[in-house]
Amino acid sequence: MARVQLTGAGRSHHDAVARLQARYRAIPAGSPVRLAKPTSNLFRSRAAAGPGLDVSGLTGVLEVDPASRTADVAGMCTYENLVAATLPHGLTPLVVPQLKTITLGGAVSGLGIEAASFRNGLPHESVLELDVLTGAGEIIAATPGDELFAGFPNSYGTLGYATRLRIELEPVRSHVALRHVRFDELSELCAAVARIMTSRQWDGEDVDYLDGVMFSPTESYLTLGRYTEYEGPASDYTGQQIYYRSIQQRRRDVLSTHDYLWRWDTDWFWCSGAFGVQHPLIRRLWPARLRRSDVYWKIVAWANRFDVENRWEVCRGRPRRERVIQDVEIPLERTAEFLRWFVEHVGIEPVWLCPLRLRGDRTWPLYPLESGREYVNVGFWASVPGTGSDIKCGATNRAIEGQVDAVGGHKSLYSDSFYSRQDFDARYGGEQYTILKQRYDPDQRLLDLYAKAVRRR
Repeated sequence: MARVQLTGAGRSHHDAVARLQARYRAIPAGSPVRLAKPTSNLFRSRAAAGPGLDVSGLTGVLEVDPASRTADVAGMCTYENLVAATLPHGLTPLVVPQLKTITLGGAVSGLGIEAASFRNGLPHESVLELDVLTGAGEIIAATPGDELFAGFPNSYGTLGYATRLRIELEPVRSHVALRHVRFDELSELCAAVARIMTSRQWDGEDVDYLDGVMFSPTESYLTLGRYTEYEGPASDYTGQQIYYRSIQQRRRDVLSTHDYLWRWDTDWFWCSGAFGVQHPLIRRLWPARLRRSDVYWKIVAWANRFDVENRWEVCRGRPRRERVIQDVEIPLERTAEFLRWFVEHVGIEPVWLCPLRLRGDRTWPLYPLESGREYVNVGFWASVPGTGSDIKCGATNRAIEGQVDAVGGHKSLYSDSFYSRQDFDARYGGEQYTILKQRYDPDQRLLDLYAKAVRRR
């Protein structure tokens, strides 16, 4: 099978990189720097910035090689476009994050996870080569063994921006067969996760994808996905049916591989309910092309800008609310303990569960998960009532950070964080990061990781 060059290839990519580099160098010292991306999946406060660096021409797939199962991809390419280029060859990235507009460069510099992570780890572990526009304005090619390659994951654009990545791909089949297995005890669910991660089977059937949902401490599910060739009718959750509700309603299901990969995007997991999109009448009136995560994110960004939720709560005589949007990695053996604490002290339901084990034994200093150890990503996205200064100081988020630390976990940095500088450096490779920052952004053109990731007060 021959290599297939696709949109964004060749000269246009070279010109786009040169244009990005020139515009970066033209930004006056001390001026804020950001990329002019049409979408974002960050949920933390960001300082106002200028118009942004032009990334046009850096949004496509450069080449797919079915023989070597690799793809060369521009750094700002979304997973939606990446999957559209690889799936016709029966291939997908090893890990496809749940939301269509997450970019490959963003998933590598900011981490990403999905139901293949119990066997394939995180997106940066399948990267073979990486071109970075560094804070010094240079284009550096990094490969495994290089310090920039190891330090780029979880750097969130504070060392530089990925302009090209070569990644591994894996073969898939036309459909994914699902089993939704219910558990009445969280400890039983965690024991099942341990068995599946070891054997990659359940009741004699292969398990190729694994995630779950906790609806309550006495009702949680693991969804087991298996590659299959299938010619019959498959479920479609882009219309009137809602995927997360099917978990409670059906024990078995079949989706096309394409629809399986994006099963969570149509309703932003379950968060579309906040906009009424799950109401049958509104769902019929809301165009299907607008039922997607990036549309909901824009609505939320607008609402946050004008503090709509809290204005409404105050008008109704209710307390202002604290946003609690987090993904945390908890060691498997302590996941049930953490979830019980979470239910008692936070109370957000449902909660997403995604088992994870690093794919290899490389070290990633800015997000030091232990090689060979099993984790569960716990994702929760909502708000809770607050009182007085609790909203500003993030009382609930701070309590969650403390409990994550107590059980030996790690917290993703895409949303608000409240660590002290000392605590942050201890958790996110502070000493190694300082060395990388001095080497690749010596003039501090980009924010440092603490300034970018932690909510400034």
